[in-house]
Amino acid sequence: MHPRAGTRARPEDLVDLDALLSAYADVEPDPSDPAQRVVFGTSGHRGSSLDAAFNEAHILATTQAIVEHRAAQGVSGPLLIGRDPHALSEPAWRTALEVLAGNDVQVLVDSRDGYTPTPAVSHAVLRLNRERGAGTADGIVVTPSHNPPRDGGFKYNPPHGGPAGSEATSAIAARANELLENGLDGVRRVPFERARAAAEGFDFLSSYVDDLPSALDLEAVRREAVRIGADPLGGASVSYWGEIAERHGLQLSVVDDTVDPRWSFMPLDSDGKIRMDCSSPSAMANLITTMQGEAQYDIATGNDADADRHGIVTPDGGLMNPNHYLAVAISYLFSHRPRWGAEVAVGKTLVSSSMIDRVVAALGRRLLEVPVGFKHFVPGLLDGSVGFGGEESAGASFLRTDGTVWTTDKDGILLALLASEIRGATGRSPSELYAQLVAEHGDPAYARVDAPASREEKARLARLSPSDVSAGELAGQPITAVLTRAPGNGEAIGGLKVLTQDAWFAARPSGTEDVYKIYAESFRGRSHLAQVQEEARAVVSAALAG
Repeated sequence: MHPRAGTRARPEDLVDLDALLSAYADVEPDPSDPAQRVVFGTSGHRGSSLDAAFNEAHILATTQAIVEHRAAQGVSGPLLIGRDPHALSEPAWRTALEVLAGNDVQVLVDSRDGYTPTPAVSHAVLRLNRERGAGTADGIVVTPSHNPPRDGGFKYNPPHGGPAGSEATSAIAARANELLENGLDGVRRVPFERARAAAEGFDFLSSYVDDLPSALDLEAVRREAVRIGADPLGGASVSYWGEIAERHGLQLSVVDDTVDPRWSFMPLDSDGKIRMDCSSPSAMANLITTMQGEAQYDIATGNDADADRHGIVTPDGGLMNPNHYLAVAISYLFSHRPRWGAEVAVGKTLVSSSMIDRVVAALGRRLLEVPVGFKHFVPGLLDGSVGFGGEESAGASFLRTDGTVWTTDKDGILLALLASEIRGATGRSPSELYAQLVAEHGDPAYARVDAPASREEKARLARLSPSDVSAGELAGQPITAVLTRAPGNGEAIGGLKVLTQDAWFAARPSGTEDVYKIYAESFRGRSHLAQVQEEARAVVSAALAG
């Protein structure tokens, strides 16, 4: 924990915007350097112009690659593009428009010339494809999500409205890097003024906000006069919350509507960086302090920069652990959505809490456990076979009340409003309901730690098979399962998960650092969790050595 974690950023913590923007335009990446190539992670390409990892050349090449990919897939309709308040989002958005117009792609931009949350783009893509015919529209969101202010991000959402799958992102990244290697030969662009004039306006905000009653019981929120404090953390949802309050008659206040691409108003995260992580107690210190004062709100919420994550603060419990809130949301939704069929499943990533497994079993529902990455929930959300999909990193979405798709990308606004619906419908806070789940199912201790690993060790970890694990016990209990593929969809998890009756751990290589991540949980207390974590290192080391 950084000594100033949770305290307001100082001038020396802030990014130099002039240097950042100059580097975007002036620095030419070296495609022979792996750190300067286009790399799509679970949420698009991210990096900083100061590191030659997110520069104009990257966006020119990536946009051209997306144009060619969508054409190869037969996508000929409009492309919807949104952006968040990160400093690099504006120039990258402009660059993308130049390439899209240069390739005669019909582009829809925000009619208010404002910021656009990721869920609003997903919602709009799905809406247009219902109205105009499936597969005709897709989207780009220019955002690095909760990353620090020095970073930029660029992600593609195909016609299903959710994050692009690995097959698409691999093809896009390969073509983008080929274009970089060839000096951008093959990239078509026009001047920005011409590109902006060719773009058409789309009211993302109204399309999204006016449709919220199809997914939420806002009448329960109004009826019980739930007092809500919403903090956009300077992100893309900043204009949405006021409109939600006004259009739906809610007692909702925007706690802070400041927008600053340096995020100078933010407390430092646990590692001392500015990071708009609404699941972090350090980053959410301002809102937590507000809730610890006079009881102004029944529910307070936060969102990250592109509003695909949620943070829930209650007067009685502070900031909820994301795993805890996911369990409560699942328990509530599957008890209060009568139009969801009995066969509708619950989706979770394999590093999310096993409290969810116990809640789902008690509900008599089917559990769909998938690898890390929201893209794995897209098919089920799209066809209505998965009612809820959630990640331990505070990203989730769920169906409309009639059992049809709402969004196929993470929706932090939706999950934040659900907390107020829960309060209005039950008279209890989500944290109180989690205490009830603990009384019924046990009290899990959960943590994530890192362990050192070389690049070669990380590669071997990603290729392990269950037979590579020779251990028969973990922290005093027999091992009941060793997984290298997710039970929900059979996809490789890129690592290892080991389970016992009361505990588990999962080990996955980091994509950016020379470490691997150990996620672990125990229903036998924190001392047992520590034992699980210690033995997990030994299990992984033996598997890698074998």
